[in-house]
Amino acid sequence: MELKTQPKVVIFTTPTCSYCNIAKRYFREKKIKFTDVDVSRDQRAAADMQRRTGQQGVPVIMIANKPIVGFDKTKINNMLNIK
Repeated sequence: MELKTQPKVVIFTTPTCSYCNIAKRYFREKKIKFTDVDVSRDQRAAADMQRRTGQQGVPVIMIANKPIVGFDKTKINNMLNIK
């Protein structure tokens, strides 16, 4: 695996969630590609998020299918090798 390969990043959000917006802004600043899933509009995604993590709150950030609940910058940086 080469160094520049980024793991898949999916963030489960709602439009009114301030930490969701902070997380998305952080990923954009760090040039991290991510898929934004709005669980307020997608009930199947919301159910999937809850099944996978036991969480109903957002943001839930999935990095290489491992969940981070909330905007935990330290965990995000560790999982994505951001210095």
